[in-house]
Amino acid sequence: MTKILIAEDERDICDLITFTLRFANYDVVAVNNGEEAVTMARQEVPDLILMDVRMPRMTGYEACAAIKADPNLKDIPIIFLSVKGQDSEIQAGLQAGAVEYLLKPFAPDQLTARIQATLAQYGK
Repeated sequence: MTKILIAEDERDICDLITFTLRFANYDVVAVNNGEEAVTMARQEVPDLILMDVRMPRMTGYEACAAIKADPNLKDIPIIFLSVKGQDSEIQAGLQAGAVEYLLKPFAPDQLTARIQATLAQYGK
């Protein structure tokens, strides 16, 4: 089963994403800050990571950079989820190593479609 790591500090959003992805038959692991995302990525080695940009203890950008610097994790596709839709924010996310930047709010079917497309693109 495809494993997805979610790093999201807003409980309601994390619960919604978790429910949506489990309903779509994904194995889901959730954490609520960037530091835990890096630790859990090393433990679980997920197929894909969904990450909020603004989180406590380590931003999504910092966590993404740490994950991409790890030779065992560098090929895991990362999708940022954020309410920050400014072009500079999107560019910062892509420069940090993300393959996609989705804006909140999003429809659950839009999220699963983007995940399926990303996984297919990376042969997962």
